[in-house]
Formats: sequence, structure tokens, C-alpha cells
Amino acid sequence: MYRYDEFDQDFVAARVAQFRDQVERRVSGALTEDQFKPLRLMNGVYLQLHAYMLRIAIPYGTLDARQMRMLAHIARTYDRGYGHFTTRQNIQFNWPALSQIPDILAELASVEMHAIQTSGNCIRNVTADHFAGVAADEVADPRPYAEILRQWSSLHPEFVFLPRKFKVAVTGAERDRAAIQVHDIGLHLKKDENGRPGFAVYVGGGQGRTPMIAKKIRDFLPEEDLLSYCEAVLRVYNLSGRRDNKYKARIKILVHETGEEEIRRQVEEEWERIRRGALKLPQGEVERIRAYFDLPPSVRPREDGAAALAAARAADPEFDAWVRQNTVPHRVAGHVAATVSLKPIGGTPGDATAAQMDAVADLAERYGHDELRVSHEQNLVLPHVAEADLKAVYDELVSAGLATANAGLITDIIACPGLDYCALANARSIPIAQRLSDRFGDAARQREIGELKIKISGCINACGHHHVGHIGILGVEKKGEEFYQITLGGSGAEDASIGEIVGRGFSTEEIVDAVETVVDTYLAQRTGPDESFLAAYRRLGQAPFKEALYGAA
Repeated sequence: MYRYDEFDQDFVAARVAQFRDQVERRVSGALTEDQFKPLRLMNGVYLQLHAYMLRIAIPYGTLDARQMRMLAHIARTYDRGYGHFTTRQNIQFNWPALSQIPDILAELASVEMHAIQTSGNCIRNVTADHFAGVAADEVADPRPYAEILRQWSSLHPEFVFLPRKFKVAVTGAERDRAAIQVHDIGLHLKKDENGRPGFAVYVGGGQGRTPMIAKKIRDFLPEEDLLSYCEAVLRVYNLSGRRDNKYKARIKILVHETGEEEIRRQVEEEWERIRRGALKLPQGEVERIRAYFDLPPSVRPREDGAAALAAARAADPEFDAWVRQNTVPHRVAGHVAATVSLKPIGGTPGDATAAQMDAVADLAERYGHDELRVSHEQNLVLPHVAEADLKAVYDELVSAGLATANAGLITDIIACPGLDYCALANARSIPIAQRLSDRFGDAARQREIGELKIKISGCINACGHHHVGHIGILGVEKKGEEFYQITLGGSGAEDASIGEIVGRGFSTEEIVDAVETVVDTYLAQRTGPDESFLAAYRRLGQAPFKEALYGAA
């Protein structure tokens, strides 16, 4: 993984010192909250419903054991003993005292972490496939390019004050595990017929009050042109994006109102104008960054674990279920990538205690070659686990309360913090997620249902990605009461789609029963256990689900 050089360390330390002075002036009253707001947002500090919240960057979701232990230390020392992992592969602390946030940032800087550009109208944390560099179906590891984009975009003078926040995601496999088509820029790393690396470029995706799937404006962009082309996209957006209405300020609105062909023409024209400057990506620099992401030398093919693993699975049905559901093949024989679910039955999606963070850090050091990932689905990943070590890893996860075998199943729910924390929310998300998890918590029932992604947002800003949930739930407020609108058929994968609203919303008391009705309708009408919920919905359409929920028209 990438390591700070002297410039990086000095840069982050200077930012900590600068923000410490700004916080002191705010606490003393020398700065008003309105004056302080743009300064704190540059450093990942939000004013939530009850307290300040600090969002810490985890670039492309990759970190090591010492960094995870630092997060545990911050949770234990400065917060209430836990943190919340987000859909942007970041972590949030919901209860820090403002006066202590500079101390938190200083401690983060000691382990090469920061909170820069995790908020505000700038290029946010660049995200990537959480199985990057590991997945057997991958063309190439996208993280070196995510790191290059991170370095290029950090405090880029032209993109510090964009019309609105801007999000970039990169994937290196045909199966999209980074949701690139619902990002402002989505990059699909591929190779041409001659084996040269490059990117399909998607522009103008997003969720929120106007959800849209991105348009592919270039099928193949050569590797060396990555930065110049992204700059061309951002320049067009910076010049033409709306600044008079924040609800229409995202690039998706510009793409929609301008039209796909015209946006493509403008970007290509701008690119031709700037591409012969100093922005061509040097091959030597690509190789230098790529070397940071080479597999650890200790990850070598192994043949010593298969028999023992098979025996352990045969002897322990719960371990067998966990291996089947929470591990995926590794590109090195004898290894897997293991998902550590942060979705215990009845728990809060994405939350981890300080003790759990320490436990996962220990596992990464002993069994995972000192590497961890955060997924945009609010789980953690041990990307390099030998089959011979899987049972030991599982046993320790059981002890830490982290061995739920539900990755990709109906209780692997994405949810935003909702009205329990967020000042923008209209309704609670967490209690609905907990009740749904309890309702569908039976392991055998989950396996019968199969892959089904439920995603919950407490307001139209869609931080819970409900638009691309197979079943999406949006909390709304109506005459002082909380109601929940259901959408069906969304997907954030390579077959990306926006879910369709089924009908009127359901009350807090009704929503769990309504979701169960949708699931029961699917089970009754699928062609067999191999037909997923999404496939069945696309075959059947909305009608049978709407009738089951509301009765015949």
C-alpha cells in the first residue's frame, strides 16, 4: 500500500497546525459558526444533529493494522467507543469535542491518515473495488490509479471550490464492485486488443433527489491520458455547472440538461486543448506508484490448507456457512479474501467498536499480511487469508462478534445514520435496518432468499444508496410522522439501474411487513432458487409486487 513521503507528511502536519489555530479562534468566539463552516468542512468536520462529526479518509478503502489500531484508539479516547464505516470507504466519529479534533488529526497524521477533502465542494475520497489486487476476475489493480488521482486532486487549485461535491470511483474487473456508474466520474480499467491499459470513462452518475446512471463518453482512454482527460471533464463542469441552486449543481444535471453528445463534444474539445501540456502521465510514475500495491512477497501459492479446510467445514456447519458466504477466491492459489461483516443480526450497519477494530487489526497482522480494506457496502475485508488459517480467523471473529455469515444476503443492509444523527434526515434509518435484520435473521431463510441488497436512506440525499438497492427504502416526513417509500429493481453493479417507486409510503409500523411481502412475492414467483431477486423483478416487472402490497387496482 502507499506510504507517505516527506512532502506528504509535511503537508498533512501543516494542515493540522492550521486547523488547530482555526479551532482555537472558533472556541474563543473570534470566528462565528458561519465563518468557521468552510474551514471545518475542508477538514472533514460536520455539525450534525447533536454534535460535531469527524469524517476520516481511507483512500480507496485500503489501510493497515497500525492505522486500524489508531482508529480504535480515537474511538476509545475521543468518542464513545465506536466508529461508523461509510459507503465512501471512510470512517466517521459522531461525538468528538471540537476542541479535541486537532489532537485527533495530529494522531492520525502520525499513521499517515487525514480528513482532508472528506467534505465540501471538492473531489472527495476516491473509491475502488474492495477486492482490488486480489480478485480472480480482475484485469488489473485499479488502486494505483486511484492513488494517482488522489495525489493529483488534493488541493488542486482549480477544483477546491467546485459547484458541488465531486466523487470518483475506479474498478478493474468486468464485475463492478465499486458502483462506478453512479459516480460523477466512473473509470473502468481495461486493456485494448494490444494489451495496453486504459479506461472506459463514465460521467454524470449520481443519486440524491435526482438519481441518474452515468453516460459512457469514452470507451477507451489510454493510461497516460488519465489526468488530462479527468481535468477536461472537471473544467467543463467547473465552467458550466450551476452555482445558483445547490440541488441542480451536480455534474449529472449538467450532463442531463446539455445532452450526452454535446457533453462528449465539449470534453473532447477541452481535452484536445490541454492534453499536450504537462499532464501526460509518465510511465515511470505509474510504475513507481504501482509498486506500492504489489502483493506482499509472503503471499505465495499454498497447497497445505485445502484438506484441513474441508475437514473443518464438514465438522462445523456455521463455519461452513461463513466460508461459503463471506469468502471469495484469491488470485493466488490457497488463499481467499474474507469479508468481515459489520452487520450483526439486529445491529447497526457499519458500526464497529474499538475492541472490534483492535481485533481485526490483530487478525490482519497475524493472518492477513498486514492489510485491510473497507468496502462501500460498510463491511471490512481481510484480502489475503491462507485457507490453512481460515478456521483460526473465523474463531477469533466469533469471539469479537464479527462472524455473521451474511455478505450479500438480505441482512447485509446498507443504511445511513438517519435521524438518529443527521441534521438533514427526515426519518430514522438505523431502527428500520435493525428490525429488518431481526425479521430475516434466520440463517436458513437468508440462504433460501439468496442475494438481495436492501439499502436505506433517511432523506432524499441518498447516503444509504437506496436508489440502487434491489429493495430501496427512503425515509420521508409527512405531517410530523415518519413514512418509508419502497423502490424496487435498483442496482449499483455493472448492470446499473435506478429503482422504481412502487407506490405510497408505509408507516414505521408497516414498513418491515411490507418488505417481507415483497420478499414473499419474489419467492412465490421466481423460476427457481437460481433466479435472483433482481433477475425476477426484471422479468416480472412491478405489477405482482404492487398488487401484493396494495391489492388489485
